[in-house]
Amino acid sequence: MRKLNLLLFAVVGILMSAMSVFAQTGTAAPVDNNVGLKALAAGIGFAIAVFGGAIGQSRIGAAACEGAARNPGAAGRIQTMMILGLALIESLVLFALVIVFIKT
Repeated sequence: MRKLNLLLFAVVGILMSAMSVFAQTGTAAPVDNNVGLKALAAGIGFAIAVFGGAIGQSRIGAAACEGAARNPGAAGRIQTMMILGLALIESLVLFALVIVFIKT
């Protein structure tokens, strides 16, 4: 019982010493002066993502046309894989857009 009382008084003493933290005045929220720079960086980053996506999509389209011209019998499978690749590239560009909206 003595150890329990000692533990109880120790916990109460620690909690009472922490009460002074709640009595202090709060500071004003810091002002973010870099909002314009963040928007500019987000725009440039998204432009790079769109440029990379456009280059990737054009290369996939060119390779699919060349593959279908070389082997017309496999054109259906080539087209299926091309559409899958285009969807994945476009999803990466859309993820970049979502990140831009979240970060700004």
